[in-house]
Amino acid sequence: MKTFSASHKTVFVVDHCPYMAESCRQQVEYDMLTKTRAQGIIPLAPVSKSLWTCAVECSMEYCRILFDIYPFKKLVNYIVSDSEFHFLNTWSQEDQNVQELMSALAAVGPPNPREDPECCSILHGLVAAVESLCKITEYQHEARTTLMDNAEHVTNKGRIICITNAKSDTHVRMLEDCVQETIQEHNKLAAGSDRLMQIQQCELVLIHTYPLGDDTLVSDRPRKEISPVLTSEVHSVRAGRHLAGKLNILVQQHFDLASTTITNIPMKEEQHANTSANYDVELLHHKDAHLEFIRSGELHPPGSASRDSSLKETVTLKWCTPRTNSVELHFCTGAFRISPVDVNSRPSSCLTNFLLNGRSVLLEQPRKSGSKVISHMLSSHGGEIFLHVLSSTRSTLEDPPSISEGCGGRVTDYRITDFGEFMRENRLTPFPGPKQIEAAARAPLERAKDQLERHTRYWPMIISQTTIFNMQAVVPLASLIVKESLTEEDVLTCQKTIYNLVDMERKNDPLPISTVGTRGKGPKRDEQYRIMWNELETLVRAHINSTERHQRVLDCIVACRSKPPEEEERKKRGRKREEKEDKSEKNGKDVEPDKTWQESERLKGVLECEKEELAEAEIIKDSPDSPEPLNKKPRLAIEETPPVEKAKGPVSLLAMWTSRINTANSRKHQEFVGRLNSVNNKAELYQHLKEENGLLLIVGRTLMKMERLADNEDN
Repeated sequence: MKTFSASHKTVFVVDHCPYMAESCRQQVEYDMLTKTRAQGIIPLAPVSKSLWTCAVECSMEYCRILFDIYPFKKLVNYIVSDSEFHFLNTWSQEDQNVQELMSALAAVGPPNPREDPECCSILHGLVAAVESLCKITEYQHEARTTLMDNAEHVTNKGRIICITNAKSDTHVRMLEDCVQETIQEHNKLAAGSDRLMQIQQCELVLIHTYPLGDDTLVSDRPRKEISPVLTSEVHSVRAGRHLAGKLNILVQQHFDLASTTITNIPMKEEQHANTSANYDVELLHHKDAHLEFIRSGELHPPGSASRDSSLKETVTLKWCTPRTNSVELHFCTGAFRISPVDVNSRPSSCLTNFLLNGRSVLLEQPRKSGSKVISHMLSSHGGEIFLHVLSSTRSTLEDPPSISEGCGGRVTDYRITDFGEFMRENRLTPFPGPKQIEAAARAPLERAKDQLERHTRYWPMIISQTTIFNMQAVVPLASLIVKESLTEEDVLTCQKTIYNLVDMERKNDPLPISTVGTRGKGPKRDEQYRIMWNELETLVRAHINSTERHQRVLDCIVACRSKPPEEEERKKRGRKREEKEDKSEKNGKDVEPDKTWQESERLKGVLECEKEELAEAEIIKDSPDSPEPLNKKPRLAIEETPPVEKAKGPVSLLAMWTSRINTANSRKHQEFVGRLNSVNNKAELYQHLKEENGLLLIVGRTLMKMERLADNEDN
């Protein structure tokens, strides 16, 4: 089906009755434009426009914006209504310009206040508007010709904008009824004609305008459906600038437009050529030019504001230094025609002339801090000005962004493979139809939603945030516990999985605990299993409300986690021992100076003892009764070398590790008494020789002589 929206056809119906000649009472000081005035000359009194002039100017501004942004396929038909209707143009593309309409309006002239009001009515124009909507445009004719036999598939929709001075709400309802009846009549005529098309949808916009200072007799009303074909909305607006602002808002709503204000535009002052001031210019364009703001959540960045306290909002962009070399410009992702809001103002005229001379202007987002972001560019092509959208983030020509560049930072351990499996398990497929569904059964869509809800009750997205989903041993339980109901075989499988985990803990098998972002060795083995059991219990608890068998699985986990007191006490002692080792390692650096001082004192004592031993040994050696000393092997040089004092400065990793291993090994066995009292691994022998008068030496010699005598007697 070839669809033409209601924006394809717009019919303006402007009231040309005598009451439209009334003044709008908004005064215009036109004598202020005179630069020089002779003394004694009384300034001219201000003038005011009529309701007709205000309606014509505002409607022409509506058409100008439409023709600037949509030069094709958005058509306007202008009708003037008094004692009869007057078509000022047709649906032809050649008539779609402001010059054509202004020339026709000049020929019509202002309303005649002396004309009989009873002979004039806005109804003539509304009937002609419905008739005009039934006519076929060039684009509709082309679509019908292309489809040939399926020409009825081409839609016909349109919009009627009526500017009048209504008398009351009852008068407004009468106008709506007239349009409704006329549509029904012309649809019947179009059904039997090849040159007309039936109206599928018509939007009626009634604008009641009245002079300043008067009370409105018509109340505003939002869009309301009068019939399946007709919708209507009513706007009650004061004439003058208020009517211009209302039509400016309506043209944005009807054609999906948005507003952008260019700030800090440097312009030379007309009175002072050597000085310059900054001005602002508001532009209208298609709303897709702000699509990047919408996607990034910054639809109204800093600087955006609401103008004239109306519903219309504008996005503010800051002027940058113009660029003349287009080769240096960034690539753009879209280009949209623009139209100035105040086309006759000096800033707007200077900006358009500047751009039409081949210059380009970059626009940046105003920011309070950080580097500037250039998001748009103004440039002209073929005599038309376009607002270009520059890619301020990632180029559309590059590869798609990696999943590692998520919104939370560079997260490189997403469970991508598991998520793909999750998508396959929750894939939707077409269903034959509602006839195949039993009365008691739920719809397939509802069952699919329930399954998706069960699968996502506990599903960590990051590998480092889970332990059980990284273990192959837990896969059977994790895949079964999400089922809506479990069989006895499923319960046995889950219990078997739990028992396997208990066996793994008994064997002290390692777990796939992620240490990303942590310092040191990570959690201890007991802590790892505690984390694993807690996560497994969380997963099962999320599904215990499904059936009674799910509860049995949870009961099995709770029972296996409650260990005997003896095992708990053993693990507690092991944890305390490891904590002491860690503390000793931390305190090792503080104990080193004390150990050094103690070793130096012990070394002095050993030297003194060695001197005494040498003296005693000389006495024993000179004695004729003393036996020959045993031939002892010379000590290794490494044993005679005193320990290396602790070097000043940083300690090497090897020294730290060796010290730690020696400290840990020293606590695993009972040390030899002699080594405990030794100095530099040297134990003092024959300590009794140091006693006074050598008493023990004499006793020893006596005993040896007695043994020799005993041996001689035996012989």
